[in-house]
Amino acid sequence: MPRLTLDHIHRRFGAVQALDDVGLTFRSGEVHALMGENGAGKSTLIRILAGLDRPDRGSLTLDDAALPPGAPAAMRAAGLRFIHQELHPVPGLSVAENMHLDHPYPTRFGLVDWRALNRAARAALDRLGLRLDPRRPMSELGAGDQMLVRIAATLIGDAPAWLYVMDEPTAALTNAEAERLFTVIGELVRQGAGVLYVSHRMPEVLRLAQRVTVLRDGRHVSTRTLAETDQARIIEEMTGRDLGELFPPRRAAATGDVVLRVAGLRAGPLQDVSFDLRAGEVLGVAGLAGSGRGALLRALIGDLPVTGGTVTLEGRPLRRTPAQAWADGMAYLPRERRTEGMMLRRAIFETVALPHLSTLARLRLFLDHGHQRRLATELGERVRLKAASVTQACEELSGGNQQKVLFARALAGNPRVLLLDEPTRGVDIGARFELYRLIRQLSEQGLAVILASSDLPELLGLSDRIAVMRDGRLAETLPAEGLTEAALLARFYHIPETERAA
Repeated sequence: MPRLTLDHIHRRFGAVQALDDVGLTFRSGEVHALMGENGAGKSTLIRILAGLDRPDRGSLTLDDAALPPGAPAAMRAAGLRFIHQELHPVPGLSVAENMHLDHPYPTRFGLVDWRALNRAARAALDRLGLRLDPRRPMSELGAGDQMLVRIAATLIGDAPAWLYVMDEPTAALTNAEAERLFTVIGELVRQGAGVLYVSHRMPEVLRLAQRVTVLRDGRHVSTRTLAETDQARIIEEMTGRDLGELFPPRRAAATGDVVLRVAGLRAGPLQDVSFDLRAGEVLGVAGLAGSGRGALLRALIGDLPVTGGTVTLEGRPLRRTPAQAWADGMAYLPRERRTEGMMLRRAIFETVALPHLSTLARLRLFLDHGHQRRLATELGERVRLKAASVTQACEELSGGNQQKVLFARALAGNPRVLLLDEPTRGVDIGARFELYRLIRQLSEQGLAVILASSDLPELLGLSDRIAVMRDGRLAETLPAEGLTEAALLARFYHIPETERAA
């Protein structure tokens, strides 16, 4: 039976209809995924659930009792809790103190009762099976454990939580941290809580959810049980495109000259890595977490000290620092765009110009903001960036548009080789399609691309060849055409051909 119902929700911002007659129900004891491209209305819906925004029309009811719109305290009292990817803990306080930030500290004789505080935190952590010391400083925990502490904190206090709204909770987590989060989500559901799970990561949704709702352009497209839908149907409902249209057509194999030659490379975990890369080729780099796929790109851009081997770019030795590698014709998109790729609070044009300041400066001494803005505007049009202007702060952009800023930055130096580490991580399906089309266009124009990704369809759909990494070594390189996901995955584990066939 539905506990929370949204009926005929409308919300307009000026000329934009953010939500148009949306109706949804949420139940205890299930994970309900909310899917949609950027601009579909997900964020507006979450703000209405949190009481931070009022619908123009429509109603919210909990167990048939009306909830006042635009009242955060009422939504909290109704048992809704919100877990965001950016948690803002207080690093200098302990786990237990952070868990009590929304609650009065227990006192005894007018002083903080530290035993009671730690005991309450320990009890909440135990309910979720979390083996964390409540006295440990929050600064010592990784992002994943900090998120689990935030969830456990909702079990403290008088207003019991029953619906957890999780907005892109794994965006900043490692695979191991995400697995611990999934375990906690399962425990919450077993204890009768509901979870509204918002994510662009399709495998997570298909793994966790019992029901999936799709929004498109502010309208409710469908709500289906997982048995009634699949990845292809969800993508088609989100984008209006068939899954087969997601990857641009593969053109003939690249036959250009060798642009990059790597011989016996040793750096960090990498051991004796050798390969050639041709102009116009997309070389996928695949492997399990820790296999060295990301380390290979970091070594090529100069972020890992090289201890052996040679790397030549168009016949010349590639220099060893990031600044030198960029100047030599390499460009790099890091895996973590928000922490490693951009200055979130600065203007778009400043991030685009960052690796190229010496060439964009007047007399190579003075910053030329006018030149930087013109270049960023030109490149923004090339990558189809959607922004008010290039003076807009990067943090105000969607994930897909932030990634386009990094593509614009990479192209600003007219590179010969483009290094992409998880280039579509945390972006929606529609933005993925645009980035895939851009990568294909760049390769057809002669740019050589190395694509490291954990997304097997992405690797198979974009790559000409795929290099399989195992334990820091390049185990084998094979054509992508005709290769299946199962066959590629088997090579990660070095499963013999006879066992693959079985």
